[in-house]
Amino acid sequence: MTSILSTMLHSLHSRWLPIIALALTALLAGQVRAETPVVLVLGDSLSAAYGIPVDQGWVSLLQRRLAERGFPHRVVNASISGDTSSGGLNRLPAALTREHPALVILELGANDGLRGLPIPMMTANLARLIDLAQQAGAKVALAEMRIPPNYGPLYTQRFQAAFGELAQRYHLPLIPFLLDGVAGNPALIQDDGLHPRAEAQPRILDNVWPTLAPLLPPQ
Repeated sequence: MTSILSTMLHSLHSRWLPIIALALTALLAGQVRAETPVVLVLGDSLSAAYGIPVDQGWVSLLQRRLAERGFPHRVVNASISGDTSSGGLNRLPAALTREHPALVILELGANDGLRGLPIPMMTANLARLIDLAQQAGAKVALAEMRIPPNYGPLYTQRFQAAFGELAQRYHLPLIPFLLDGVAGNPALIQDDGLHPRAEAQPRILDNVWPTLAPLLPPQ
């Protein structure tokens, strides 16, 4: 009887031990993941590495730079090519719930401008995105966007000014024009005349970094 009981216990132990070990591993991995601060990039094609390998985009380069400089952050790229500020509004709540970011880089609006959408509507959408991120406990960095003068100088000027006004209203750090030093340079722009090549991505990261770095904890 003792021998039978011992055999049964050994069998149960052998059967459940791998499952328990797997559960503990998943639990520990989840805990580590939860404790790792997240940088969430909510953007459009300029951040989604349109037309180039994803690992060459500035967001992927940001992850590498953070690791090289000893920052523990995990970068989550929630950017979709063609997205507008209203599209970002549809996606951000789920991303905030899923990732619990410490920092949100908001890079939207360019497609609103290229489509000639009303600037007050874009501004209201961006303001709501900022509100949602801040209410979730995240810091927010807003990227300034510019557009070609297709819709006339007044629209173009008001479009650009909207980002600075939002940054001032919400006391946000404003990332200067994302494509500074890139836009207008044929060597750095794809054949469509809009999207940056892989060679331009380090410059874009350098445009972002001076604003982003002070938002990171000291190492």
